[in-house]
Amino acid sequence: MSESRSRRSTSIGSGGGSSGSGSGSGSCIRKASSPRPVKQAEEKEKSKGSPSSGAGPTLRRREFLLRSNLSMDASCSSDASTDSFCSRASTGRIGRRLSGGSTISSSYTSGLAGRRSNSFSKPGKGKLSSGIGPTPEEMPGGKRRCAWITATTDPCYVAFHDEEWGVPVHDDKRLFELFVLSGALAELSWPSILSKRHVFREVFMDFEPLSVSKINEKKLIIPGSCATSLLSETKLRAIVENAREMLKIVDEFGSFDRYIWGFVNNSPIVGRFRYQRQVPVKTSKADLISKDLVRRGFRGVGPTVIYSFMQACGLTNDHLISCYRFDECNTIFGNGTCSSSGTNLSVLGPSTDIEELVSKNVDDLSIS
Repeated sequence: MSESRSRRSTSIGSGGGSSGSGSGSGSCIRKASSPRPVKQAEEKEKSKGSPSSGAGPTLRRREFLLRSNLSMDASCSSDASTDSFCSRASTGRIGRRLSGGSTISSSYTSGLAGRRSNSFSKPGKGKLSSGIGPTPEEMPGGKRRCAWITATTDPCYVAFHDEEWGVPVHDDKRLFELFVLSGALAELSWPSILSKRHVFREVFMDFEPLSVSKINEKKLIIPGSCATSLLSETKLRAIVENAREMLKIVDEFGSFDRYIWGFVNNSPIVGRFRYQRQVPVKTSKADLISKDLVRRGFRGVGPTVIYSFMQACGLTNDHLISCYRFDECNTIFGNGTCSSSGTNLSVLGPSTDIEELVSKNVDDLSIS
């Protein structure tokens, strides 16, 4: 009996031991297998952003395209700004590009690399495509204007092109007017300036240099005045100062006309350009005149402004050879007539070699 009891207790003990060892081994197995769900969760999280997944690359691709799109728009805008600045020489417009300039649009197909489609448009100049300029407006009788005059160009600018731009001017009052308006191109365009021409004439005493030189600058730049609606304070002050300096030139040379035309020996420079892109923004002659004016105390007279003035007052004939005004402006000079003065070129007398004198003065100034 005692042996059977001991055997039972032994079997029970061994059973309990076996069960205990079983539980122990089970706990060990659980401990070993417990990290698996954590690793699986981590792998799932990694798989969401892994390159092998389908959604990840597509999203990143779209992000990349959006960023490249923005950077491309910015770079094209800067290129367009530069292109605008160069092209404005032909139209007489200078300064900042995007103050009424071209717009660049880029479109991309969704989800793919896409194809870029850029279109450049210039108000009043027509649409450019494949590097070919806008078709100039044709007139009755088969006459054609310069390429920058199109069917959508402002009428006041068309009239300025047809009647004034490139016509030799020898009247000091008219020269001063075109000098002031050309200086305003740094802030405005020709159509905008010409639409306000009557206001310019009213504010600046019909462009009489002596009267403008006596204008009270403090009253001129009062906020809310007509003058401040035209140009900035710096430009307004420069116009008054330039009128005073012009009077000094009149005292020295007898007239501003004799001074300014002496740079081209009383004969307009003929451009003979076939295409708008060939018309320069400035030239060495404009740079020479600019340096001499600066030396004399003029303000806001950079070479680009001066070249626009030269185009407007006929010191240079930059009408395209296909434009009907090209031959007409040359004929006006050949007949010895000029705009708004009645002065005959043949009675101006022998030309003074002002260019040689100015070059010497500029050299002396640079040495000092």
